[in-house]
Formats: sequence, structure tokens, C-alpha cells
Amino acid sequence: MRMKNLKSKKKKEEKRLLKEEKALEKKELKAKRARNREYAIVSYFFVCIFISLIGYMVYFQVVKREGVISSPYNTRQDQFEDRVVRGSILSADGQTLAYTQVNDDGSETRVYPYNNVFAHVVGYDANGKNGLESLANFQLMSSHDGYLSQAANELKSEKNQGDNVVSTLDTSLQQTAYNALGDNRGAVVVLDPKTGAVLVSVSKPDFNPNTVAQDWDYLVNDSSNSSLLNRATQGAYPPGSTFKIVTALAYLKAHGSIDGYSYNCSGSITMDDHTITCYDGEVHGEEDFTTAFAESCNSAFAGIGVDLGRSKLTQTAESLLFNSKLPIPIEYNKSRFDLGDHPGNPLLMQTSIGQGNTLVSPMHMAMIVSAIANDGVLMKPYYVDHVENVNGDIVKTTKPAEYKQLLETSEARTMQSLMEEVVNRGTASSLSGENYSAAGKTGSAEYYGSDGDIRTHSWFVGYSTMGDSQIAIAVIAEGAGTGSSVAVPIAHEVFNEYYY
Repeated sequence: MRMKNLKSKKKKEEKRLLKEEKALEKKELKAKRARNREYAIVSYFFVCIFISLIGYMVYFQVVKREGVISSPYNTRQDQFEDRVVRGSILSADGQTLAYTQVNDDGSETRVYPYNNVFAHVVGYDANGKNGLESLANFQLMSSHDGYLSQAANELKSEKNQGDNVVSTLDTSLQQTAYNALGDNRGAVVVLDPKTGAVLVSVSKPDFNPNTVAQDWDYLVNDSSNSSLLNRATQGAYPPGSTFKIVTALAYLKAHGSIDGYSYNCSGSITMDDHTITCYDGEVHGEEDFTTAFAESCNSAFAGIGVDLGRSKLTQTAESLLFNSKLPIPIEYNKSRFDLGDHPGNPLLMQTSIGQGNTLVSPMHMAMIVSAIANDGVLMKPYYVDHVENVNGDIVKTTKPAEYKQLLETSEARTMQSLMEEVVNRGTASSLSGENYSAAGKTGSAEYYGSDGDIRTHSWFVGYSTMGDSQIAIAVIAEGAGTGSSVAVPIAHEVFNEYYY
């Protein structure tokens, strides 16, 4: 009996030890797995970092390479200048806008045959780079001449000829816009609504890119003219009544139609002790929406803005890229729409007719009317049509690209009808009677001059069509008067030059 008890105790002890042994093994296995998991996490972490690094290097080489090399702050450009003669910049119609003259002593001079006419858009290649000289720097300093020719030049210690950049700019149209703007400060921008090609970009006051190096100190210190500022893309102006395009679109979005609107204009409207008057106090009388838009009735649109409210007007403005980045490849200033925190209706009334705190560039306004003309679709503006080597062989071509549907097609069609009536019977009627059709919106934006007097910027934005040809335009003449008296005639000259 005693032997049985001993055996029983021995078996129990063996089982206990076996159980403890298994538990210990299980614990060790679990600990091992935990350690392996930690090693795996660390390994995966470093693998991810490595893959991310490889991915960024590929992205940098493929996507960012040209931008980095083109930067005027990149000292590697000196290496290109030692091996390549900078290529030429040409207009869409084949005229040379910039070229490099190699002198007898081997020195190089950048020449701009049109002097001031393309100053801001073509830019300069002295004291840094600007305009197309900066945008297309990589292409101008690259050479795709034949390998044998490049090899022969290397053996002779001669430079290779850089590629030529063919822009979208139209020489005769640019010259016409430049002359039409005359002595006015301001800008003219012309786009092809169907492609986004920039046909004209004029800014005044201007400068002569041939003498930038000599004139540099004067140019950078001349705050009264700001001649280096590209007003076409960097100018920030109150839009005046051209903003009624935005207010009208906000109304259309809110109501689904402009039918049924009526307003009896007495020449002014007062809310919260704030009065908005129509231009020269004109009394428009009974108006439907189209008439109020065509006659640019301030009273009607101030009331429309208040009825819409801050939220709807803001949403519509931002849908048209106010307060947003613009899809253009050269330096620009964002347009600003800001109703602030002011309570009540006065600022909303002012903003609805294009005064208040709103600021916009001519390029942005050209983009908005371009989208309207193109049934609501905004094409990405671009300045370079293609790049070709010294022999004329095409190296790279820009394909027109859609940026965004800014308006529904039905909304764009309604806006087209409204803008056509501005020409047919409204404030831009001087554009009527031509073989082409025109549509647009005038603007007379008030601002305080440096002497404290109220002055008026002259605006016109719109488009013209003949057959399959169409161009969109934005014109501003600073402090020049009403849109009808100055900006519309400038647009008229550009339209006539394009079609006749």
C-alpha cells in the first residue's frame, strides 16, 4: 500500500514537472515571438524608410528635376552655361522674342528684339531670371542637337546650341494690346478658352529687358511705378462691377433660374444706414435680372447680395478660385474674397458689386470668363507650346489639359446669355455690330488715390467668337475712368486684330 502511494506521488510529481516544463516552454516561445515581432516591426520600419527614400528620389528626378534646375537660385546652372549657348524664345507665329548673340570675343549677350512689348511675360536673364526666361530655363539650357554634332563641339571645345522654346504668345495681338493700353497703367490678358493657351500678356508700366542690368538699381527702387511687377498675374485690384458675374452666378445657383426676378431701381438702395447708388445716380426703373446685369445696376445687385447672404456668396466666389491657388506656372498673387467679421449688411452690399475687400488679378478674371465661354470648363493656362532643337525637331509639346469644371454647363449657358446682353444693349454696346459676336462685363472700380481722392479703375472682361475661333480677355486701366470709356475700346482693338 505504501508502495502504491509512493508511485502515485511520483506520477503526480512527474506530471507537475512536465506541466511546468510545458508552461515554461510556452512562455519562452511567447517571449521569443514577441522579440521576433519587435525585430520585424523595426525591420519593416527601416524597409519603409528605404522604399520611401527611393520613391522620393524617383519623384525628385522625374517630377521636380526641371523645376529645381530652372530655379534662379540653383548654382548648377553655371555648369549648363559653360557648355550650352542659351536657346531662343519664339512667338507662336515664329517671331524671335529673345535670343543669345555670341560676340567675336566669345562673350554672350541676351537680346530682346521687341524691347518693352513682351517685357514681363518673356522676362529677363540678368540679375536673376523672370517670366519665360525663368519658367523655361531648363529647356533653354538643354541641347537636343544630334549626338555627332554635340560630340564634335566637345572635341572643338565649343558650346552646344540650346533648345528653342516656342511660346503661345501672338506677336501681332500682343503688339496691338500693348499699343491700345497706351500710357495707362494696367494689364491686358488674352486666353484661348478651348486650350488655355496664353495669347497676350501685357503689363504697364514696363521696362526694357535689354538694359535691365544697367537700370537695375532704378527699377528695384522705383516704388511709384513698380515697373518690375507683372500686373497681369501679380496685380491685385478691386473688381468693380465685373464681380457681378460672381453675384449673378450665386443667385443662379441659389434659385436655379433667373426667371421671375424683378426690381424697381430708384437710383439707390439703403440698408442699415448705408446707401449704394447706381453710377451717376441713374434711375433704371423696372428691371428683370438680365436688364439689371446688362445695365450694371448697383442697387439691384447690392440687394441680391444681401438676399443671398454671406455663405452663398462666399461659396460661389471660392468655387471660382478666390482664396485659392491658381493653375498657372508663373508668379502670381492669389485673389482675395473676404467678408470679414463685420456684422450687418454694408460690407455685403459693397462686396456684391465688386467693392469691399475683394481683390483680383486680370489673369484670374480672364480665367473665369474663359471657363464661362467654354461651357463651364477651365483649361489650364500655359505659355509654352513646344520645345524644339536647333534644327527645328520637336523635343516636347504641351498638351492642353482640363483643370476643373468651374460651372455646370447650364449655368455657363445662362451666364453667356447675360454677358451677351451687356454687348447687345448694355454697358459694352460699342462692341456690337461686328462680324464676330462678343460678350462680357464692364467694371468701374473705385479706390482712394495717394492724395485721398476717389479714382476709378476701368475694367472689361469677356470673350468674342467667330465660327470656331474664340478668345477671352481681361483689360484693366488703372485710374482711367469707366469700363465703357477705356477698357472696352482696348478690348475692341484686340478683337478686331484677332479676327480681321
